[in-house]
Amino acid sequence: MYDCIGIGIGPYNLSLAALMDERTDLKVRFFDKTPEFQWHPGMLIDLTDLQVPFIADLVTFANPQSRYSYLNYLHNHNRLYKFFFFHKFEMPRQEYNDYARWVVKQLPHCQFHSEVVGVKDNGDHYEVEVYNRRTDEREVYQAKHVVMGTGSKPLIPDDMGGHPSEDVHHTSRYLFHKETTMDSPSITIIGSGQSAAEVFYDLLKEQKEHPYKLSWLTRSEGILQLESSKLGQEFFAPDYVDYFHSLSFEKRLKALDTLDQLRNGIDMDTLNNIYNILYNHSVSESAPDIVIQPLTEVNQISKQGDHYALSCHQWQEEKDFTYTSGKIILATGYVPNIPPWFHDAFGDRIVWEDEKRFKVTRDYKLVFKDEEDRDHHFYTVTNLEHSHGAGATNLGLAVDRNIAIINDICGEEVYKVQRHTIFSQFSMDEYPS
Repeated sequence: MYDCIGIGIGPYNLSLAALMDERTDLKVRFFDKTPEFQWHPGMLIDLTDLQVPFIADLVTFANPQSRYSYLNYLHNHNRLYKFFFFHKFEMPRQEYNDYARWVVKQLPHCQFHSEVVGVKDNGDHYEVEVYNRRTDEREVYQAKHVVMGTGSKPLIPDDMGGHPSEDVHHTSRYLFHKETTMDSPSITIIGSGQSAAEVFYDLLKEQKEHPYKLSWLTRSEGILQLESSKLGQEFFAPDYVDYFHSLSFEKRLKALDTLDQLRNGIDMDTLNNIYNILYNHSVSESAPDIVIQPLTEVNQISKQGDHYALSCHQWQEEKDFTYTSGKIILATGYVPNIPPWFHDAFGDRIVWEDEKRFKVTRDYKLVFKDEEDRDHHFYTVTNLEHSHGAGATNLGLAVDRNIAIINDICGEEVYKVQRHTIFSQFSMDEYPS
């Protein structure tokens, strides 16, 4: 009988595994169906950084002295002085992946090649069925608690799918198809946000050596910068999560819309780098062929001969048009990756806020209809935006989530809960009496 089983080994559950390993005696196991830890391998583009500072690593917000910290990783790899002279608060994305893999190697209770294919509620504990891809066998484990950290999966709209992946693919597959993509006479990126900008920038750098036409179409009002002011970033603090979670479901959804610029904008350095190349290209009379067009929805992609036709709508002018391209990259975002067994096992037993979003407590437990009689819990760090706000997918809040889960499982404050840590307040109730 395990105290806890984690489903998925992405950064969130990896953080949980590391924090449990250091300060608890919990018997735990974490499973992931992939062969090894790789963080967004299709987007590990050279010279790209995380959008959060290095302090938002797997453990530091809970325990700055942890042996699993990013600074200790640098120290162990004789890179601390190099990072010191690097003079940046952000870590390179490829190095974040290497850091996480270094942590994984120290945690034997993280098991890859192992897909959780079912979870059964046995009344006072859970039965977790795992398909071991190495042995081609099914294994069954018992656990008092379960944590679902299955992350997200690429969103490909219905009218854009069904085409060969080497021609039309999501940004999550970008590096896997980059070389064949650049052989095309024309490439179009659809969508907005950081991923779209990074792919556009990467292809922009390559364009001098490859004579393709490079286009960027997005329905957004513009190619807009991420809100990065210091007070604006305080919306990613645990204090705001407390406030956000206390709101009604309807008010939470409205609040997400008002914070869109905090969630979906583009890093200032990326935008500056793009503009620098565009400006330098413009000096030459033989400048590369480039199109950047916001305010444009792409509603359908269809094959026409040796290229693809994009059915477009400029929504401000209310004009329809067709745009052609040889290769298409979809920066259409992600949706929560809910395992196929989840709805069969728990769909009728838990409380839903609407047809897609389940109700979650402040300490990340699914709310069951028989909650009063339950002492074994199903925690989730997946599909939380509606319940915990704009920071639900932000690496900086992963540690605070895991502090709440560990403390709840252990019934004591294993890691200190830190509140009143920012200058902003969000409710009149926060004024001292």
